[in-house]
Amino acid sequence: MRLFYDIIADKRDNIALSDEDISYFLESYLTGQLNDYQMSAMLMAIYFNSLNERELKTWTSKMLYSGKVLDFTDIDGFVVDKHSTGGVGDKISIPLAPLLAELGFFVPMISGRGLGPTGGTLDKLESIPGFRVNINVEKFHRLVREVGFSMIGQTSEIAPLDKRLYALRDVTATIESIPMIAASIMSKKLAEGISGLMLDLKVGKGAFMKTYERGKKLAQTMQMIGQQFNTHVDVLFTNMDEPLGYAVGNSLEIMESLDVMQGRHVPQVSELTVTMAATLMKTFGMVESLDEGRRKAEAALKSGKVYEKFRTLAELQGGDPHSLDDRSLLPLSNKKVEVRSEYDGFVAEVDALSFGKALIQLGGGRLRQEDSIDPGVGFIINKKVGDRVSRGETLYTIYYGSTAKLETAKEYLDDAVRISGSKVPRIELVLGVL
Repeated sequence: MRLFYDIIADKRDNIALSDEDISYFLESYLTGQLNDYQMSAMLMAIYFNSLNERELKTWTSKMLYSGKVLDFTDIDGFVVDKHSTGGVGDKISIPLAPLLAELGFFVPMISGRGLGPTGGTLDKLESIPGFRVNINVEKFHRLVREVGFSMIGQTSEIAPLDKRLYALRDVTATIESIPMIAASIMSKKLAEGISGLMLDLKVGKGAFMKTYERGKKLAQTMQMIGQQFNTHVDVLFTNMDEPLGYAVGNSLEIMESLDVMQGRHVPQVSELTVTMAATLMKTFGMVESLDEGRRKAEAALKSGKVYEKFRTLAELQGGDPHSLDDRSLLPLSNKKVEVRSEYDGFVAEVDALSFGKALIQLGGGRLRQEDSIDPGVGFIINKKVGDRVSRGETLYTIYYGSTAKLETAKEYLDDAVRISGSKVPRIELVLGVL
């Protein structure tokens, strides 16, 4: 086999790597023959020179098959999942998974933890007392078959190469590499044994992708990988300039998700949940139009069956179902402060990134994977962009545990909400489809 040095040098010089070189390089890293510093050099070369379509397919395939690939071919139904590139207040996965299950899909959802300003589905689920996101693959498979869905974290058996590469990308300033982002997401999702993926690609101030153009490039790359592995990828580009919905913070977002599952309309959150379900139903021929899909999804939510399905799953994964029926049993700080408007006018901006950073300071988010989370802190956004506001009205409410942390968080919120004297249009939530 070729020297590692020569393989790295080829990619440095923008020479396409052979399938054999990629396989040898990645296998050597997984077995410990290749050092972190050599892989770091390769990641930086890819950051600058990218991977062509063939190289990316081979790279993704090696990540995918570095661990266990789930097999749901014994299930009579469509196996799908949803992935979001992350945002502030983004809790869509929580009501969407049981909704899809109620509509007849099977959803093996493997999610992540929050890091930086963006929240994580696992942290939100763990704010439900007793809820376990770390279950073995066999139980995961059984719950998907019996309940229609399950929600867990990445296990050591699923795409272990991705876990190692992600940690290295995180400390080598190569996280933003589009082929590496696409390969990382798709290797984990393809390992779930799915035939369809709903991609919620967030764009805006509170998103990883700040511009629509860069988001579109990532979406196209993921769709290309999906085609190579016979998995359909639907894409919604959604706005993350302001927090999604009204709740920001782990336990607060569970409460808002419960509202949606119990048939209450929550602006933005209900809209995206229903639209994603309708999109997947149309893709797999379960309805003839998006409007028909939306009607069926809305009816399922209003029936109460989606909530009951989630309650069942929560109990089977160790969660206390009574805490879902009685929300006073969910963790929520009893300390709160309301921030009021100093002006009459219209809300012109609610900066998602500022609220995401402030949540970290309150203890509801993390800067490092090992940081602990306080599930009971966060925000209720009382006024959204476009709302009329009078002087003295509450703009947002802060739930906090520590006064010192509250003061630090406030430093990020000084200019987070901006008031205009003239009427302001509401945020356009869905920016496009692909």
